[in-house]
Amino acid sequence: MKKTNLCADIGCTSLTKAGEQACGDHFQIVEQQGENSLVIVMADGLGSGIKASILSTLTARILSTMAAEGLSLEECVNAISAALPICSVRGVAYSTFTIIYFINYELAQIVQYDSPRIILLRDGKNHEIPYTEHYLSGKKILRSNIYLKKNDIFIAMSDGVEHAGRGNIYNFSWKRDDIIKFMETFPSVGFSAKTLTTLLIKEVDKLYGGEPADDATVCTVHIRERVPMNLVFGPPADHNDDQKIMSLFFAKEGKHIVSGGITSKIAARYLGKPIKINAKIEDPEIPPTSTIEGVDLVTEGIITLSRVLQYAKNTIDDNKDFEKWGYGFDGASQISRLLFEEATDINFFIGQAVNPAHQKPGLTYNFNIKKRLVEELSECLKKMGKRIKVIYF
Repeated sequence: MKKTNLCADIGCTSLTKAGEQACGDHFQIVEQQGENSLVIVMADGLGSGIKASILSTLTARILSTMAAEGLSLEECVNAISAALPICSVRGVAYSTFTIIYFINYELAQIVQYDSPRIILLRDGKNHEIPYTEHYLSGKKILRSNIYLKKNDIFIAMSDGVEHAGRGNIYNFSWKRDDIIKFMETFPSVGFSAKTLTTLLIKEVDKLYGGEPADDATVCTVHIRERVPMNLVFGPPADHNDDQKIMSLFFAKEGKHIVSGGITSKIAARYLGKPIKINAKIEDPEIPPTSTIEGVDLVTEGIITLSRVLQYAKNTIDDNKDFEKWGYGFDGASQISRLLFEEATDINFFIGQAVNPAHQKPGLTYNFNIKKRLVEELSECLKKMGKRIKVIYF
């Protein structure tokens, strides 16, 4: 199979119907082991609440697992059709669904049953996806095969997005074309898929007046080139390895972030360049950044990265902190943009030396805390779809 430098940046978020404890929509993402392929399923259970949540979760998990195991989409659809019959009262299926199967990031196979048609932004503008109609187990299925281009943006949604504001005084005309026009304003900015999803779901929530009349889910996929990023944090356990580690770090392709006071001094010595501390305080709780010629970003260590972890946890949740890190100029905000928005592959170089400054009475920072911080941050980044490699030295 031909190798490709493309990958999928994915962001999914849901709104729960007002008054309900559980969202009736569910999305599932499964990577095929050993292959450069990905299956995304979004399901919308009949009605709302716990019952709808169970139905959509069952649908998404069955379809994504079967597709990832290599079964044909026809087999997947037939299996779920048999498992989820038509409701005798309403005459509609217990769950609708959308399947997007990215094969080697060259081809997307799309199957939709009774769900809003996927929006594809290509070159920043709406590109109508050609569909053919099929009937499987008595259900009309829309299907499409479309070859991918770099920077394609796929937007899948549940019907709660298209119906936003319906019956609400605030809005009478939020339709598919309006959603397209709204989203066409963002691709040129370079936002991540998660941020694009957040912008759309916030608009949907606003149209509902903060009280959604239906569950609403958005799943955005941005087909983009892989972008490596490197971050070194802490000096090595053996001082004699300073030069060796910096040589490995700066030899890596991509941007370079240096975090920590001692680490910055080691990097400056290696490059033969002075450290210049930025006098402007962007956030009183975050130490100021510095500059070293040849380094893309220089920050303080554990306080700054602890804030980055806080932002990372929020990003994989509801992303409400986006405006803080998305537009801030403190060290934590800048690292967050580089790791969350720009990078796809991140190499962490983590020093195991114990900082003497952290051994003073009343201070509990030690290597174990640093290691746990990096491990938690790595897990959050993996959930964002990043490829992570951590090297201890």
